[in-house]
Amino acid sequence: MNYDSLLSDKIKSLKPSGIRKFFDIAATMDDVISLSVGEPDFKTPWRVRRSAITSLEKGRTSYTSNSGTLALREAIATYTAKQIGVTYSPVDEILVTVGGSEAIDLAIRALVNLGDEVLIPEPCFVCYSPITEMAGGVPVPLVTREENGFKLTAENLKSKITDKTKALVLPFPNNPTGAVMTESDLLAIAEVLKGTNIAVISDEIYSELTYGGDKHVSIASLPNMRERVVVINGFSKAFAMTGWRLGYALAPKPILSQMLKLHQFAIMCAPTTSQLAAVTALTDCADDVARMVDEYDMRRRLCVQLLADMGLPCFTPGGAFYVFPNITKTGLTSEEFCVRLINEKKVAVVPGSAFGASGEGYVRISYAYSLKHIGEAMKRIAEFVNQ
Repeated sequence: MNYDSLLSDKIKSLKPSGIRKFFDIAATMDDVISLSVGEPDFKTPWRVRRSAITSLEKGRTSYTSNSGTLALREAIATYTAKQIGVTYSPVDEILVTVGGSEAIDLAIRALVNLGDEVLIPEPCFVCYSPITEMAGGVPVPLVTREENGFKLTAENLKSKITDKTKALVLPFPNNPTGAVMTESDLLAIAEVLKGTNIAVISDEIYSELTYGGDKHVSIASLPNMRERVVVINGFSKAFAMTGWRLGYALAPKPILSQMLKLHQFAIMCAPTTSQLAAVTALTDCADDVARMVDEYDMRRRLCVQLLADMGLPCFTPGGAFYVFPNITKTGLTSEEFCVRLINEKKVAVVPGSAFGASGEGYVRISYAYSLKHIGEAMKRIAEFVNQ
């Protein structure tokens, strides 16, 4: 077989995830401490696990509606109205997906025609550009900078809008920088979008994980924005439910109905057991989430201080569970830093360049790990930097 001619040229041209590269390397080595993957070290709250066990004992293992169980969609509607102050109909404006990643894929494919441009603030999570390319669109990076708190500015957005612009991805709180957009920041973005036909895909998977008293604000909650916004969220981060593979999308019916068609043909429905358990997560686990957020906040402050002590300047993140230190003083590229660190000190972190060209000169460190884990890793990183 000639696999080179057999396989899709578009898929072959995509680069593998830079996050998984270092995670996979770490898996082949002994005594490696990995701070590379954004996966909570907490167990899924017991009440959620108990709900899943009970549903299995009762034999509730059949397909659900393509959109998800009505009970879960109603719980999502109630939770969303409380969290971000926006009301969505559980009947035709909420779709339950296999993780937030599927929801992002559906939103982009439902919106993008061949040659359409999708504006993507960088550094950012690795999936937006490849999904845009697979949909036939053109990713257009919007470079965010440390001196602006890694926020998207209205001036930056305005400078990149063309007659081919179809959508803006708004990934805040941000992975990998931990940047958060305030209400005033978002109002400036909304003013630029006013009067255009540009959609917004607002990836809010880290919305519950904010620190310092400032709560997450969704752009969908601003005046006249709801009609153009697809809100993406899920259960992996805030509820420590990564392996349950459950997310959701909130959008006006004309957009969501097209996303639902794609979901029907590709997936059928999200895992039934996960859906039944997720109702408990939304209705009965606020205390568990608050405890996890407090722990992350302590780890966040510790990481920033330890990095400063070793001479690596680090933007103080306002959300998510990552720090993004500047490593240019070492004279190494992001890739070189990470390769040498894992080989010489057996610590895995992710090069900033994996999150877009503007991430060069930084590395991403996840603090979704225990204090013992973080402490030993930071000790090894300090030894490496001092060498």
